[in-house]
Amino acid sequence: MATKWTIGADAADPQLLSRFWAAALGYVLEPGFDEPDGSGIIDPDGVGPAIGWLRVPEGKTAKNRLHLDIRVAGLGERDAASAERMRTKAAELVALGATQVREEFYGPELGHIVMLDPEGNEFCVG
Repeated sequence: MATKWTIGADAADPQLLSRFWAAALGYVLEPGFDEPDGSGIIDPDGVGPAIGWLRVPEGKTAKNRLHLDIRVAGLGERDAASAERMRTKAAELVALGATQVREEFYGPELGHIVMLDPEGNEFCVG
């Protein structure tokens, strides 16, 4: 049986990132973990890992070494339909406060879209 695990991350505004990532991933705010210095989200189906953010005084200074990717294209799927799903999801995330940085192509096909969350943390939509 696999071990349950949680992703922990630093943040300037834990509540902001909890709300953004809950909407981005279809998660919900974690009951009992919404404090001034920390907040978390959980998969409402109990399948995916919980994600928590803790307030830290220092700002982001370099590219994050670990990031979440949002997969909407399907594993190994690269066609017009998958590109449309990626671009649709990216537009939804921009409306939630993300920034689209660039589109990356694998040959002629869209491979993934590089984005930043509301605090500037890199992630991809693929």
